[in-house]
Amino acid sequence: MLREVLTATGWLDRTRELGRALRTNARTPGGLLLVGTPAGDPWHLAAHLDDESRLASLPGLAPTLVRWRPPPSAPAHLRVGLDRLEDARRGETLFVVAEQEAPVPLLERVDDARRVGATILTLDGGDRELTGLAHASLTVPAADPLLSFDGAQHLVSAAAGEDSGARPGLRRRLARLLDAVSGPTVD
Repeated sequence: MLREVLTATGWLDRTRELGRALRTNARTPGGLLLVGTPAGDPWHLAAHLDDESRLASLPGLAPTLVRWRPPPSAPAHLRVGLDRLEDARRGETLFVVAEQEAPVPLLERVDDARRVGATILTLDGGDRELTGLAHASLTVPAADPLLSFDGAQHLVSAAAGEDSGARPGLRRRLARLLDAVSGPTVD
């Protein structure tokens, strides 16, 4: 029922478009940089993209979570700070998730990454400056009664893991569902 409601609004098409941009641009392992704002790191989206990467056998879709204030005692994969954005280069993808307006230091780093050839993707709440820097973006207005910002993150991550070239058969869809519910089998 939810799928039918969202299809009529165009949300599924828009989230699939951004998901497809993620899938096609994030090809290099470690080259998808995921960053939020000082108010919040998009760790939940990072976890979903990591799952989609594993389930779809797309190592480039596993993000590097870039954090504003990484704790020094955190594991290495959770200690990546904003300085990583300064090292962004051609062939990498910077995915900015900002429900609220992006602060100037983030906009500057995004602009610098774009200038050196990184692909910029955004999921935002209506920040025109941030959207203006993006190669592809999805804006989720706070006033939208059908789709929350968190809901959009779920749809985009699921769309990024979809193979849009061919519809998966029943067996593959069922196996993916079982993996999601029970976890993958260990060899």
